[in-house]
Amino acid sequence: MISQKAKYAFKALIHLARQPSGQTTQIDEIARQAGVPRKFLEHILLDLKHRGIIASRRGRTGGYAMIKQPGDVTIGQVLRAIDGPIAPLPCISRTAYQPCADCPDETACAVRRMFAGPYATQLQAFEATTLADALGGDAGSADLDMDREIVSADDRI
Repeated sequence: MISQKAKYAFKALIHLARQPSGQTTQIDEIARQAGVPRKFLEHILLDLKHRGIIASRRGRTGGYAMIKQPGDVTIGQVLRAIDGPIAPLPCISRTAYQPCADCPDETACAVRRMFAGPYATQLQAFEATTLADALGGDAGSADLDMDREIVSADDRI
């Protein structure tokens, strides 16, 4: 599950991505349109600015604007900018790798093997999906099938 902070970041970025290229939007406008608390939004926009996704301009006509094209901003980039590493285990992270302290041999670790495949699939989707996908008109193609039956491991026993 993504954090509320990440969800707010996506809302703000989608709002900025809908603006004409180079046009700045004031923080109050972003907060109102995206439904994000202004004080919280300040911190989020600062994180995104430090990652080179948006820029700010001071003054009466100042505000925030996208500096990357929406098609160049992936879900993975935003999640990392806001929440840090996205891997479920540090030993399979591609950007923040660390060996697990409680694992003497990564190659023999069953937990690592169990998570490596699903994480690779998730990561591939996160790196292939961009803000431009959120702006497209065919939103139905990306929706989950919410009518499908969810079966937990407990139900299979």
